[in-house]
Amino acid sequence: MIPFTKFENVYFTKDSRGRERFFTQNLTPGLSFFEEDLVRDGGREYRNWEPRRSKLCAGMAKGLSQTGLKRGSTVLYLGASHGYTASFVSDIVGREGVVFCLDFAPRVVRDLVFMCEKKENMAPILGDATDPKSYAYRVLPCDIVFQDVAQKQQAEIFLDNCKHFLKPGGFGILAVKSRSMDITIPPRQLYAKVKEKLEKETTIVDFKVLDPFEKDHCIFVVKKP
Repeated sequence: MIPFTKFENVYFTKDSRGRERFFTQNLTPGLSFFEEDLVRDGGREYRNWEPRRSKLCAGMAKGLSQTGLKRGSTVLYLGASHGYTASFVSDIVGREGVVFCLDFAPRVVRDLVFMCEKKENMAPILGDATDPKSYAYRVLPCDIVFQDVAQKQQAEIFLDNCKHFLKPGGFGILAVKSRSMDITIPPRQLYAKVKEKLEKETTIVDFKVLDPFEKDHCIFVVKKP
């Protein structure tokens, strides 16, 4: 395994066709939560992280310069769904960190509960990302706010949560789903509108379009003043 110098606790190798494969060191050795490949190397176990299943990994594959994620980080993950990407974030932050995993769907959060019983640095929250005050009592001040929600007002929801939970100097990561915002406007125009909104309250440190891994998606990395 070759460590990514830009991304702490993220590793890669190349397969027989020269394609990069991404990994995190497995925080729960022997457990595969999404039928991902488990690979042993140098006495350690690693989980294969697929960029076509994770917008965060896709951003790394597309060349993001930084994410702010590191061992010991406290993370609020908005739109955690069944926990695929959140489980790899859990590996990255390690036992010293914590990942608050929020989703509004009870069926999804039930799956998260089962995962969190095994990955003890993850905490499931049933809640609506549009109403941060409703779950504020359950979330600590955060080093990272990550958002991946299919809502029309994605930028506004993200900025509101950053205002409530993100520490000064902390990083926000926003995965934008353009077709959830407006199907009548070309994605590039929507990305520009989101950029304008983010720049009013944060410093944008990176941006990548996620095609071909995720069609009509992009990812922003911002820093709170």
